[in-house]
Amino acid sequence: MTNHTSTEPPASRGTLIVFEGGDGSGKSTQAERLAARIDAVFTREPGGTRIGDLIRSLVLDPDHVELADRTEALLMAAARAQHVDELIEPTLRAGRHVVSDRYVASSLAYQGVGRGLGVDVVADLNRFATAGVTPDLTVFLDADPMAARGRLGSDLDRIENAGAALGEQVVDTYRMLAAADPVGWVVVDANGSIDEVGERIDAVLSDRLGL
Repeated sequence: MTNHTSTEPPASRGTLIVFEGGDGSGKSTQAERLAARIDAVFTREPGGTRIGDLIRSLVLDPDHVELADRTEALLMAAARAQHVDELIEPTLRAGRHVVSDRYVASSLAYQGVGRGLGVDVVADLNRFATAGVTPDLTVFLDADPMAARGRLGSDLDRIENAGAALGEQVVDTYRMLAAADPVGWVVVDANGSIDEVGERIDAVLSDRLGL
């Protein structure tokens, strides 16, 4: 019996690009736009899988006012673990890019700082949840928290209902994380039209990742 060895090179690993920003910053729109432009898989957090979407509906339901902060952090991490295992890692391993609307930094900002649980505690929890899968680039859309909040309208989810103070803490945390890791993060001015912000993002992706 003859063993045949494939001469095809292994598929190169895909790139994980994460969009972060406060509520109303436009990150969801820009993440979807980029994914379409580079033919990447677009996904979001919490969510991205059937289990993740179930957790999303639980965490963001404004009727669940009794949800404890630690429970919120654990549920976010659980959704992320499923997301990585079921969607992100297999897609990257197959050689396709992934663009995610939120990832670990959201938990550091919202639960670590905003909920007062501690960045280090939440970071440790998410190292376990992600099994070491980290973004190749995090794009932070920096928008004034008050201006961004004005775009949300009146139909707010449980976290958006937490108020302007949380939004300001979240944006400040993103700025801190970006300043601490200028290689892994890029800050993009989120002011302007969708096309104007998109062009800034395209320029960054071309410069940083050749995409």
